[in-house]
Amino acid sequence: MHTRYLPLLALGAVMLSACTEQVSHKEEIRDTLQVPAKSNADAAQQREVKQVGQKGLDEYGSKSLPLVTNIYTADPSAHVFDDKLYIYPSHDYEAGIPQNDNGDHFAMRDYHVLSMSEVGGEVKEHGVALSVDQVPWAGRQMWAPDAATKDGQYYLYFPLKDKQDIFRIGVAISDSPVGPFVPEPEPMAGSFSMDPAVFADDDQQHYLFFGGIWGGQLQRWTKGEYSQQDDYPTDDAPALMPKAVKLSDDMLSMDGEPQDIMILDESGQPIKQGDLDRRFFEAAWVHKYQGNYYLSYSTGDTHKIVYAMSENLMGPYTFKGVVLDPVVGWTNHHSIAEFQDKWYLFYHDSTLSKGQTHLRSVKMAQLKYNDDGTIVPYQAYYK
Repeated sequence: MHTRYLPLLALGAVMLSACTEQVSHKEEIRDTLQVPAKSNADAAQQREVKQVGQKGLDEYGSKSLPLVTNIYTADPSAHVFDDKLYIYPSHDYEAGIPQNDNGDHFAMRDYHVLSMSEVGGEVKEHGVALSVDQVPWAGRQMWAPDAATKDGQYYLYFPLKDKQDIFRIGVAISDSPVGPFVPEPEPMAGSFSMDPAVFADDDQQHYLFFGGIWGGQLQRWTKGEYSQQDDYPTDDAPALMPKAVKLSDDMLSMDGEPQDIMILDESGQPIKQGDLDRRFFEAAWVHKYQGNYYLSYSTGDTHKIVYAMSENLMGPYTFKGVVLDPVVGWTNHHSIAEFQDKWYLFYHDSTLSKGQTHLRSVKMAQLKYNDDGTIVPYQAYYK
């Protein structure tokens, strides 16, 4: 989930224009999609737009269309439960709030779950799984969620500002992967910041990764308690790092104190705060491939998804490179999952809304690895 608006819309428009011209030149398939209706009372009527791209996916990771177009979706967290793919995204809508550095215009109020039985098949949107009105401690802004399962129960982890406007992480439970989810009456004790991501290791122990700077408030927790003032390291000091903690057996609380997950450069030194192309911003995600752990994340104001690798889940991780270059719109948020013996990258962009950074759509593309285990960077647009 993104936390600050900068004027990338012009770049997005250029990318979208260039993408459209190139694909038109190649006479690719054109599909007429319906822009999702805005959710607030003053919503404008739906309008049709032309979205250009190839239907489905292929082994080369060609550009993909939005998975659903009846609503705007973002920040996809993908998991395979019982041989079916489930995606847990944010639900964007037009709240009519001016854009600002804290991301107040990202005023999401509920979650919807997507599912599919096969790539290229029907994508189901299952309606509201959890609403802000159901959460007793809720203030505002339901940002990027994630989900996990254990012993036949499904757990939705979600960041939400409390009534003091401080981000906490909540948990909601369901008997079904698509909900409806019933929230716990209080946020997780000791939780803070945003972008929860749950990783189940080979022994089925679950770990919670989280954190995000700027509007994600991680920089306000450097002293161990919330401060109204930002506290960033200097540019030549180690960057703020994502946090991680083991989850308790009941999946509802933290088993211990969150710790920093260190991201190192090629010389073994921590990535610096001023290294904007490599430092952690938000959207931490962990997956495991051929015995190695991969920590991928967004660089925020340089708009990339990058990754680091480690032999140990809790790090340290060594920076390796780019997963996804900037997309149309300001934010870049993702997940990576294996489905039916292939690996996929799930991401979002703002092509459907013609560059409106707070109205995004979830997409997916096949992810490739090199022989040494490094990731082949994915290009979302035709050059």
